[in-house]
Amino acid sequence: MAVGTGLLPARYAGPRLIGRGGMGEIYRATDTALGRAVAIKLLSERYAWDADVRERFTREALAAARLSDNGCIVTIFDVGEWRDRPYIVMEYLAGGSLAERLAAEGLQPPGQALEWLEQAAAALDAAHREGVVHRDVKPANLLLDRQGRVHVADFGIASATGLGSATITQTGTVLGTAAYISPEQANGERATPASDCYSLAVVAFELLTGRRPFEGESAAAEAAAHVGASVPSAHALNPALPPQLDRVFARALAKDPRRRYGSCAEAVASLRAALDEAAGTTRAFAAPVAAGPRTAPTRVMRRRRRPVWVVPVLVGLVLAAGALAAGLLTRGGDRAAKQQTVSVRTVTAQGATVRQTVTQRQTTTAQAAPPTTAAPPTTAAASPPTTSAAAPAAPASSDPRVLNDQAYGLMNRGDYAGALPLLQQAVQALAERPIYPTVGYATYNLGVTLMQLGRCDEALQYLETAKHLEPGRHEVEDALKQAHGCAK
Repeated sequence: MAVGTGLLPARYAGPRLIGRGGMGEIYRATDTALGRAVAIKLLSERYAWDADVRERFTREALAAARLSDNGCIVTIFDVGEWRDRPYIVMEYLAGGSLAERLAAEGLQPPGQALEWLEQAAAALDAAHREGVVHRDVKPANLLLDRQGRVHVADFGIASATGLGSATITQTGTVLGTAAYISPEQANGERATPASDCYSLAVVAFELLTGRRPFEGESAAAEAAAHVGASVPSAHALNPALPPQLDRVFARALAKDPRRRYGSCAEAVASLRAALDEAAGTTRAFAAPVAAGPRTAPTRVMRRRRRPVWVVPVLVGLVLAAGALAAGLLTRGGDRAAKQQTVSVRTVTAQGATVRQTVTQRQTTTAQAAPPTTAAPPTTAAASPPTTSAAAPAAPASSDPRVLNDQAYGLMNRGDYAGALPLLQQAVQALAERPIYPTVGYATYNLGVTLMQLGRCDEALQYLETAKHLEPGRHEVEDALKQAHGCAK
């Protein structure tokens, strides 16, 4: 909605209302002096006459400006007053908020959720080191830039020490949003860094389960639940999550601030550790490996700048991977083996790129067919490829976590032909019942295995899916680059 001229200084052209909240309205405008889009928070007219509110608004700007050198906190460009109404000029973030993402898509993949939470935690811990407590951590105040990174915004009710007299609000005043408020804030007690950590844990619970832990019929009921209700099981609300997360949330959402984690980063790190523990012995992605020779192209999943993560789409990605795995499992007969000389680009452990000429037999093997020679060595000085003498024994378990662990052990020994059927079965099983984070690990490992066997075009789909399941993992990015380099 466009607004009339004269609302803001002439330097800020074309103001357009994009939101309301707290004490004012937020406009998107163009800073004509610097030629960039900005967001401008303008104190509401009905509050402009109130000296206490004006002071609070100014303190927000000062508190946020002190933190503007942090990359995950919204940057403040200017603070001023126009026609008796204070305003704050800040960077404009085009990616919307986590509140909008949750409303549109519901629960998020754990890998994506943890990436956002780690960025928010780093910002909040930095604010706490500067003596600033946010006091209103919620999805609406976690904004996304064009690259999908989180920036913490709206320190409008922040408690800032070292900024004049005590705090912005007096003890006994309840401030914050009831859905994410800490028990001590709901009781009118002073907020501390532990209060922000609690609120971030509520956000984490919602990102991973699709609902808040203490949803109520009214704001008062929800605030009361924060004070007296037991922490529900995240695993029960979303069975795809491992039960190990429940003990992390029990501590992060403890009623007594002294029982919570010591920092926001520690709480998020505990969530990631619980997910890794649930993955079994495969606690990290396998190291990226060099690509093998090219094979016939297959359909590749196209990259999207920002995937739309609703539950059906997530399930669809895994189902697609499972369907392809099933097709690979049932492909009958061996192709005629042929000897060929190929030039292979290899990335060494030190990061150097070398080329070597390798003469090998290229075959594609069905599940019951004898395994073939593995891909070329990953470095120029590597030992010869491992060769399997017989078909791998049938796995002792149908549990995809066990299958992935067995395959990971074979991959570490260079037996990619032996790992392939185990990973195909694991991914197919995970398509029917996703288990986090195993679905990300198994999908990635299958892509790497196919690439090592020279089937780079087929590997691309699995690596693209793994990238969406576990965004931000450099191992996936490295493997994708190698797969694109060797695929047709």
